[in-house]
Amino acid sequence: MIKVASYNMHRAIGTDRRRNPERILDVLHQMDADVIALQEADRRFGPRISAIPPHLLELHSDYKAVPLDVHTDSMGWHGNAILVRKSAMIIRHDILHIPYLEPRGAVMAEVVMNDQTLRIFGMHLDLSGLWRRRQAAAVIARAAGYDDASPTVLMGDLNEWSAQGGCLRDFGHHFSFAHCGKSFHARRPVARLDRIMHCGQLVVTDCGVHDSPSARKASDHLPIWAELERV
Repeated sequence: MIKVASYNMHRAIGTDRRRNPERILDVLHQMDADVIALQEADRRFGPRISAIPPHLLELHSDYKAVPLDVHTDSMGWHGNAILVRKSAMIIRHDILHIPYLEPRGAVMAEVVMNDQTLRIFGMHLDLSGLWRRRQAAAVIARAAGYDDASPTVLMGDLNEWSAQGGCLRDFGHHFSFAHCGKSFHARRPVARLDRIMHCGQLVVTDCGVHDSPSARKASDHLPIWAELERV
């Protein structure tokens, strides 16, 4: 069993409008996932430095960031980052250039945990429905373009408000969804903007929204999670 999670951490700015990366680390510790896709993991302006200082991640968590080799002080690519346990072996990583109206991207990592290889995509899609569908098509094509058939998980903030249309329909032709629940807004969740999807080699044994007092303060999104097993 592998536990995965997705979290729009809102640059570590909480619902009280204060930046507090320690609260994000506390939420990550509570979830205890093996792999976490982060969105808005870097600051928006200036050099786009990581919203979680590297020394805090190193000293106060069981995670390491997948190295994307893009910006020296950033954790992610257009804010997208992937965390894995320090014991995991990272065998491949990449950034995805996807079509966009406003700067957007996606990231990929292949990791080995518990003697199993897992391919993970993390993404944060556009506010525009047309561009979301174009971005979904680009991610789907990239996921299908590998020679090997490693078990694949896609996670992120899809920004899709519809129940089953738009990019959800596009992804649904190729992947299954974990029915985690409503994750936005953190104080009063009304929308399923954050999603976890998986290929046919995996089955969801449990999933949900991590709703704790600290999670309701740490970001404007609640994190979602899923436990997956090989079929």
